[in-house]
Amino acid sequence: MRITCPLCGERDRREFYYKGAALALDRPEPDAGAEAWDEHVFLRDNPAGETRDLWYHADGCGAWIVVTRDTVSHAVLETRLAGEAGA
Repeated sequence: MRITCPLCGERDRREFYYKGAALALDRPEPDAGAEAWDEHVFLRDNPAGETRDLWYHADGCGAWIVVTRDTVSHAVLETRLAGEAGA
């Protein structure tokens, strides 16, 4: 799989560290309550299709990147810097 770093260009995925679903960008408010935080921390989807993941460009520029990809075809649909991705 090839991932396009917004700063460095297209690279092999072995340059990146996979953090998981980009949930850190969608975290609940601090006072959201125990149920909201329980779901955020412990419940994970395992979709067949489009996902939004957080990757770290460890062997490159050190940027955190949100990668939108298809888990069925392994196609990378979009990449952007995590700071620009928003919630």
